[in-house]
Amino acid sequence: MIGQQHAVTSEEHASGAHFAFTDRWGGVSAAPYDELNLGGAVGDDPEAVRANRERTAKALGLDPAAVVWMNQVHGRDVAVVDGPWHGSGSTAPIPAVDALVTARRGLALAVLTADCTPVLLADPVAGVAGAAHAGRPGLVAGVVPAVVESMTALGADPARIVARLGPSVCGLCYEVPEEMRAEVAKSVPEAWATTRRGTPAVDVTAGVRAQLARAGVEISGQSHICTLESKDHFSYRRERTTGRLASYVWLDAEL
Repeated sequence: MIGQQHAVTSEEHASGAHFAFTDRWGGVSAAPYDELNLGGAVGDDPEAVRANRERTAKALGLDPAAVVWMNQVHGRDVAVVDGPWHGSGSTAPIPAVDALVTARRGLALAVLTADCTPVLLADPVAGVAGAAHAGRPGLVAGVVPAVVESMTALGADPARIVARLGPSVCGLCYEVPEEMRAEVAKSVPEAWATTRRGTPAVDVTAGVRAQLARAGVEISGQSHICTLESKDHFSYRRERTTGRLASYVWLDAEL
């Protein structure tokens, strides 16, 4: 527990892989970022974001300074990391990437979302973990197969990868113009969807599942929370100016 109203959803796989997802409660951010905003580029007070990240990391048993974040841009670029960006004293800007991969056990990778699909991956045998930010543009660009390819290059076996998908907007709610649905479905047919009202939609999570399956990765867990429908979660489509949820993946430091 972080606060009276908040709990981070955390799961430890039998293999030593850890996955965690936040909701919006239990932090110190003021409206419209209330309360547990973990995004540093949405207009919130930087000190509030820092405090929220520290609270969440400590609740998960992590060192707040040893969590790797991304400068997400809805692309397909992947960064291979062995520590925090500024761990050696560097003050260079965090690179613009939408996926992280590490072969360092105990290093936590984080994804920020507010409707997009957070993709968490781990091969405990190879000691390789990966995390990806998959929104509609990233899905089409191929960030999901890109992160699996990067993990494989470090020794991961897709058949061994444990995969979790976090809270995101569902296909019944993600309404888009017909032209956009057609464009996405041209690249990822499984993402074609229709809203409850019968209007065109995109199901990003269904597209992610399909891309992982084609890469040889079986989904072992998926959140059934729709961020647009859940008032306990941030949703950009619902609120526009709002905070960001975080999803974390890491492996036990020792076998």
